[in-house]
Amino acid sequence: MAADKLPIDDIQYAAPPATPLVEAVLDLVREKVRERFGASGQDWDSFVFKGSDAVTAADMEDVERRILATGYRFDWSSRASVAERPEAYKPADGAAESGEGFAHPEAPQGEPDAAGKALRGVGDNVVRHPADVTGTALYVRSNERVMELLTNGVPAGSIAIIDDSGGTLTAPIIDQFAGVICAGGSVRSHLGILTREYNIPCLMNAKVTGIREGDRIVIEATAQAKTTEDYQTGTDRVGRVWLIGEGA
Repeated sequence: MAADKLPIDDIQYAAPPATPLVEAVLDLVREKVRERFGASGQDWDSFVFKGSDAVTAADMEDVERRILATGYRFDWSSRASVAERPEAYKPADGAAESGEGFAHPEAPQGEPDAAGKALRGVGDNVVRHPADVTGTALYVRSNERVMELLTNGVPAGSIAIIDDSGGTLTAPIIDQFAGVICAGGSVRSHLGILTREYNIPCLMNAKVTGIREGDRIVIEATAQAKTTEDYQTGTDRVGRVWLIGEGA
């Protein structure tokens, strides 16, 4: 088998194509594998299954150097989600510059009830709690915001509103949140697992609208948790988000 055509070249890693960064990394890794295979003198099965170092740590460091040499700088994971699902992260009116506020087109809304609570969204409840949680909306959408909160601390009673289901961005401060609302993912996503382990009320795959930084909000943590079977059967089971007080 020629090194310029390998079985890995026919594998469909993503359809449609992944983000430009992912595609660039895959191309560079394939290039490294071709080089190693061509120099090995082995057939493909021996090369793959008999202990050859197809790609080494030094190879991956070189891939990273070449990516950075293009001018790219690694950023937090939710950038991909915002690019792929812009409707879920559409900013509320007047919030585009600050990055605060979502206006999801499918988010349910309602008028304030007798207690001053107005429905502003829903999400998949990760863990059922004995009581709903009330707190202050805190948008966490960048590395800079995380660093600020690491330095100054997370205000008590903050309910974090996060773009993406990956827990890497907020892992250093997640234990300080009173609750979490995430616009992506499922209850089995990394962030869902982390909040479950810390017993923090959390709604994943949330559709919210009209909530600004500093608003008082309520998460329906008492809602039944969504299960894997619910996803498989398409069962709609959600916890609600309410805005309370001014603006409701």
